[in-house]
Amino acid sequence: MSTPTERTTGSTEVKHPDGKGIGLWLKLALVLLGIVLLALLPQVLSRYYIILMMPFFAYSIALLGLNLLFGYTGLISFGHALFIGVGAYSAAFLMRDGGLEYMEPLILLSVLGAVIVAVPVGLLAVRYIGIYFGLLTLAFGMLFYSFLLKFYSITSGDQGIRVEKPILLGFIDTTGIDYLTGPFYYYCLGLLVVMALVMWRIVKSPFGLTLRCVRDNSVKAESLGIGVYRYRFYAFLISAIYGGVAGVILAVSVGQVDPTMSYWTSSGNLVFMTLLGGFTSFLGPIVGAGAFILLQDQVMSLWEYWRLVFGAILALIVIFAPSGLMGLLTMGWKKVVR
Repeated sequence: MSTPTERTTGSTEVKHPDGKGIGLWLKLALVLLGIVLLALLPQVLSRYYIILMMPFFAYSIALLGLNLLFGYTGLISFGHALFIGVGAYSAAFLMRDGGLEYMEPLILLSVLGAVIVAVPVGLLAVRYIGIYFGLLTLAFGMLFYSFLLKFYSITSGDQGIRVEKPILLGFIDTTGIDYLTGPFYYYCLGLLVVMALVMWRIVKSPFGLTLRCVRDNSVKAESLGIGVYRYRFYAFLISAIYGGVAGVILAVSVGQVDPTMSYWTSSGNLVFMTLLGGFTSFLGPIVGAGAFILLQDQVMSLWEYWRLVFGAILALIVIFAPSGLMGLLTMGWKKVVR
């Protein structure tokens, strides 16, 4: 279980016996090793598993934003799939009705759509905390799901909208399976690395420290002159941006968008991934996304009641490992270096 210091900083640092900190360099080395391994996967794994990595990239980016709300601001959203859906459908509309063929404008305009939706939702939701914030976000997510399902003339209802493969970086234009397992894989990997670096800078900046202050004691923060609602709103907008980018990646990788992207179970999966990996660690949600996708693939192939297994896993995590997989790895490493 994490200590108060770990909950405040969002991470732990392993100390060398001589008192010098080695945690930062070790973490950096492990992150670089992880990036290299991800870059080598297309050379060693089958195409099935490479395509399985596409949702991993999308959910990892979305969870970086969600954890800014949950882990650093103390706001748990039960409707975060709303912004994944907005990003995915924005890309689909832009390609179907606008004729846009390039990935970069798709991402920028889809993010703009996510921000436009997030502004009114955030202005209302950030005035509440705890279960009230969660239920408000869930309500808005279900409103968007109902819109997608019922306005058939615009969204094609439960049939969804087909999404073509956009041109990457202005010149990369391949088709079929080679597109997903080649250029698009590395494009998503690069996008994840860049957005993780941006988020790391955000959480380590004075802005990120202020968010933690708001999380730990909002009354004291307000007495110090900090605009609590304003900082929560900014965090909400940033998380929406990350969700919008994830939606575009998911839409392109699947090749189609449908209302289930915004359904409450999709939001629940995001929360599960965050808890599975560990919301007290910066990289915890990313680890949770990878573990969730691999577990889902393996358990679904063995038993149709895979959600029962996942429910049991979630209960065990909450009871015995509230800091998630990253917390268990950190504790294991601390025992080794002792």
